[in-house]
Amino acid sequence: MADEKDKPGSGEEYGADDIEISASPRLPLPTSPRPRVPVSSLYGVMAEFDNPSHLVAAARRTYEAGYRRINGYSPYPIEELWEAIGFHHTRLPLIVLIGGIIGGLGGFLMQYYLSVFDYPLNVGGKPFNSWPAFIPITFETTILSAAFAAVFGMLALNKLPQPYHPVFNAPNFRLATRDHFFLVIEANDPLYDHDEVVLFMKSLEPKEVTDVEV
Repeated sequence: MADEKDKPGSGEEYGADDIEISASPRLPLPTSPRPRVPVSSLYGVMAEFDNPSHLVAAARRTYEAGYRRINGYSPYPIEELWEAIGFHHTRLPLIVLIGGIIGGLGGFLMQYYLSVFDYPLNVGGKPFNSWPAFIPITFETTILSAAFAAVFGMLALNKLPQPYHPVFNAPNFRLATRDHFFLVIEANDPLYDHDEVVLFMKSLEPKEVTDVEV
C-alpha cells in the first residue's frame, strides 16, 4: 500500500524547481483578408497621371492593347487624346445636317401652306406660290434648326446634363478640373478582366490606380 504522502492531495508541497512548464509557441492571430469590391459593382479601373503627355501615351498603349471601352478626363481639351482612344468619328455633323434640312423644309412648306391654302392673297397678279419671296424665311429656319440640333445633339451625345457619374466616386477625381489627368477602362469592355486590367494600368506608370465603383 502506498504511503499517504505519495497520494495526490495528501498535502505534499512541491517547489518551483520540481515542476516543468513547457512553453507552447504563440500562434499568430488569424487575419481577415482586405475586403475587395465585387467586380459586378465596379464601373472600371482608373489611372491618375500628372501631365497630359503621360495621359496621351497611356491612352495610346491602352488602345493598342485592344481595349475599346476607355475614356480620358482632363482639365482642358487635348486634341491628341481623342485620337489616342480611337475616337475618330462623331455623329454630330449628321445631326446638324438633318436638323438644317428639317428646318429649311419646314419653313418653306409653312409659307407655301399659308400662301396657297390657308390665306391666299392676290398681290399684283403674282402666283400664290411665289417661292422667291419664301427664301429669306427658309434660310432663317434652316440656320435656327441647325443651331438647335447642334446644341441638343451635343448634349445628347455627351449624355449631358449628368448630375451623377461613377467617376465622381474616385478619391482624387475632383482634381480633373485643376491639374490632374485620368484614364479609365470600363468594366463592360469585352477584354475586361479586373486583375489583368489593374496590372496593365500599373505598367503605364501612373501616380495611382483605383477601382471606380458604380
